[in-house]
Amino acid sequence: MTLVFAGVCSHAPGIVGRANLADPKVKAEVYAAYAEMAKALAAAKPDALMVIAAEHFANFFMNNMPSFAIGMADYYQGPIEDPEWLGIQRFTVPGNHDLSQRLINEIMATSDVAYAEEWRLDHGIAVPLHLLTPDYDVALIPVNINCQGPPLAPYERVWAFGEAVRRAADSVPERIAVIGTGGISHWPATPDSGKINEAWDRDFLDRWCRNDREALVGYDDLSVYGEAGQGGFEIRTFIAVSAAASPAVGKVHFYQPVPIFAVGCTTASYDLAAVSAGTP
Repeated sequence: MTLVFAGVCSHAPGIVGRANLADPKVKAEVYAAYAEMAKALAAAKPDALMVIAAEHFANFFMNNMPSFAIGMADYYQGPIEDPEWLGIQRFTVPGNHDLSQRLINEIMATSDVAYAEEWRLDHGIAVPLHLLTPDYDVALIPVNINCQGPPLAPYERVWAFGEAVRRAADSVPERIAVIGTGGISHWPATPDSGKINEAWDRDFLDRWCRNDREALVGYDDLSVYGEAGQGGFEIRTFIAVSAAASPAVGKVHFYQPVPIFAVGCTTASYDLAAVSAGTP
């Protein structure tokens, strides 16, 4: 087994771009949660980090919108947004073309996936990297699930993609970490920005921690849109990680609604060690 870490976290741009507007105590709690996740990730000693994100029309648009895409380059640059607005300066992070190609080949056996040898990172990946690997020294494999432009992949297909990611990770000798990023309920770039449905979020995180496949793929986008906003479609990235980690159970390390960040800030991970020890 070479999947050594599986977790999720929020990637809202406000976490860094509006950090100075938050209550200092709240900001400290959020940043402490990311610091703890960074320690756990480093302790897993990954050779590569797959970040499964919901890109925001930085590399793909409605003229070419794959349901699933994976980067296959030797380096990546970001952020695509204005560094002053996002609060993250330009950076270059290493990739691994050969490893990416081997993973893509394996994933293609059961899941249709696009690949890109050019990929510019937006906040969906830049924010987690900035907070979890601030030295940008872990080889990145960026992954995109279309959560923006309908028709969106059904949740069952997202689960199947996550299973393919796990099989691919287990097929290579390198140590692979997987992190899904996104919001849970949120309404970005709308008059409702800052609205957070905490009850819906906590119910989703309960399903996620139980790694309950039927409960996770049982969502429909109409109800998600009504209860969690268009940003809620990003639960696909979390569900893919659930499938990759199955049958592990998870733990929410931190959750707090932060309206100025426009999201319920979250860090959570699965206990892969318990599975390998035979005690899921």
